[in-house]
Amino acid sequence: MLQQAVLEMTAEERSKAAYFKVRDGDTLDDVAHRLDALEAEGIRYVLIDKITLAKDFIDGASLFSDVYAMSGMKIVLSGTDSLGFWMSVNQELFDRAYLFHTSFVPFREYSRLLGIEDIDEYIRYGGLLKRGHADFDDPRANEPDASFKDEESTRLYIDTAIARNIQHSLACCRDGRYFRHLRELYEADELTNAINRVIEDMNREFLVSVITRDFKSADLGVAKNAMRSERNPTRRRILSDMMDIGSVTAELMRYLDIRNADRQTVKVTEDHVAEIREYLEKLDLLVPCQVRHVSRGRELSPTEQVLFAQPGMRYCQVEALAKSMLKDATFLRSNPAERSSVSERILENVRGRMLEEIVLLETMAANPRPRDIFEGREVFKLMFESGEFDMVVRDLKTGTCEICEIKHSREAVDEQFRHLVDSDKCAQVERLFGRISARKVYYRGPSFSHPRGVDYVNVENYLQRMGDR
Repeated sequence: MLQQAVLEMTAEERSKAAYFKVRDGDTLDDVAHRLDALEAEGIRYVLIDKITLAKDFIDGASLFSDVYAMSGMKIVLSGTDSLGFWMSVNQELFDRAYLFHTSFVPFREYSRLLGIEDIDEYIRYGGLLKRGHADFDDPRANEPDASFKDEESTRLYIDTAIARNIQHSLACCRDGRYFRHLRELYEADELTNAINRVIEDMNREFLVSVITRDFKSADLGVAKNAMRSERNPTRRRILSDMMDIGSVTAELMRYLDIRNADRQTVKVTEDHVAEIREYLEKLDLLVPCQVRHVSRGRELSPTEQVLFAQPGMRYCQVEALAKSMLKDATFLRSNPAERSSVSERILENVRGRMLEEIVLLETMAANPRPRDIFEGREVFKLMFESGEFDMVVRDLKTGTCEICEIKHSREAVDEQFRHLVDSDKCAQVERLFGRISARKVYYRGPSFSHPRGVDYVNVENYLQRMGDR
């Protein structure tokens, strides 16, 4: 990206530009010597890569603004330790630098650069600009660093790109004083494991929420009712012989709790978890989404849902966990059809919940929170006493809002928009948030307008056009 920036300069600007990388072990004194030499040669544009390898970067970053920028140099810094950049911009470079985040790779960029237009591929492997391993005809698919191809590669990524990022940045900032409660884990060489545990536990909680909410939800009931009326008697028998969904859910929950307890090798306190999650948010791995609540026409206090910005990492861990719990002795006694049905139902609902998160995350990114109450767009999830809108996009300037459902389905079914045309829910929304300007269902089928006043929108097209707004 830095080299592309140089190529887009005019010939005159390019003649005064320089690019170099910081090496492991370099200090800011080494960087300053290079900048002094470049300045003497008349260089005015300097692009420095891997700057966070300089151990004293965070504490001494004001060197760039106070010395070289003051003399007329334009300096661009890049590196992989995004937490280190956040710390430097909030301390040494406060109000003297622009921070551009490149950690989050949206579907549009993933699709454009890798030629992948399938949202399920992004759910499985998205988050890095690397291919997954599903396309076995592609020679790059089985590269050692293919993104999130299995549980081991995902853990390695967390160890190197996330845990190392946090530890390196904290160790280099103010002699480690920002380790706070994490110092004891760092000194015992247990911080990497603790970070892994927190991420895995968050994904475990996500899977638990899928099981308790989606797996027991009306969606499964609709599927059971549909199969009861199946003309094929074999399929009817398979369904009627399936296990009791309530007992299955209870057994899955029991297994998840036991597995989690069995793997607890580090005593991680609530303070540890809170600080690790805070740093994961600064790394752009976690993004908070506001969930607003309405009851009897009155808005209640909002809550928060945490969105994962790297879907492939989440899916890989959740898939591995879901498959491992189905190896439990209780489930191995059931017949293969039952095990396959339960496994696919869980993973299908996981993909559905993840699609909701992706659409929310990317819509929020395209519509930053407004600075005041008179203009801008708010994006949030809306919960009622019964039912919810997966996404609401509120335009403060026009006093209107779009209400949306997000479905991981290629089929359009009227049941999907039942909440969007619920007169009571719509009346409460218009009373609290403004006139409803559109009702939309984002799904994986073709776009069309339903006679009930609901627009069905292909979710892949929507995400690919996101940057055009």
